[in-house]
Amino acid sequence: MKILVGIKRVVDYNVRIRIKPDGSGVDTDGVKMSINPFDEIALEEALRIREAGMAEEVIVVSLGDNACQQQLRTGLAMGADRAIQVGAPASLQPLTIARAFMEVINREKPGLVLLGKQAIDGDNSQTAQMLAALWDRPQATFASKMSLEEDIATVTREVDAGLETIEVDLPAVISVDLRLNEPRFVKLPDIMKAKRKPLDVLSLDDLGVSIENDIQFKHHEPPPVREKGIMVEDAAQLVAELKNRGLV
Repeated sequence: MKILVGIKRVVDYNVRIRIKPDGSGVDTDGVKMSINPFDEIALEEALRIREAGMAEEVIVVSLGDNACQQQLRTGLAMGADRAIQVGAPASLQPLTIARAFMEVINREKPGLVLLGKQAIDGDNSQTAQMLAALWDRPQATFASKMSLEEDIATVTREVDAGLETIEVDLPAVISVDLRLNEPRFVKLPDIMKAKRKPLDVLSLDDLGVSIENDIQFKHHEPPPVREKGIMVEDAAQLVAELKNRGLV
């Protein structure tokens, strides 16, 4: 069985986000970029499944310009067998991404697709669901625990009411949450080995996918500066202040 893992190049989660002075987007000059944390967890789970003898090959896929090859090489250093870059603009809507992944699925015929539940830049949390619909295969989202047995995946999902355990037939799309595992550290020898692993480059035209961005971002701005709080003497003063601010 092949496992296909989607990874995205994002600003590292430890970096303080800065907005460009003209409000046209996020300033990424000189900023550390990394694999989206949820995607890194998805890759770690794929590697563990392969190491348990339940898969033969792990393939990482990323959409973006040549800069995303850095994250693909990191995925190869973690242990992925192959990498595929789909050349595309950095800002794509989830439906276009899902269509591109669908074409890669048609080429690779994986038995399982693992994705992060969302990217920390857009926070859309839509690609996995759209991909499952396009593929007409089962989906299990927000996985915090999973196991495979023959052609069935048992997945524990994190939902608003707590935890929900479901079974889905494979092939399937599974999106992972933070508590599924802790990704491994990449070692220098693995980084050197990754340079010799295959990295295929495709384009959206190669896959027959057109860019359809129905949403346009006109302006970006940082959140407003938080107002300084005040100390109140008692509950009555608290209620009065809330009323003055129109909060109650």
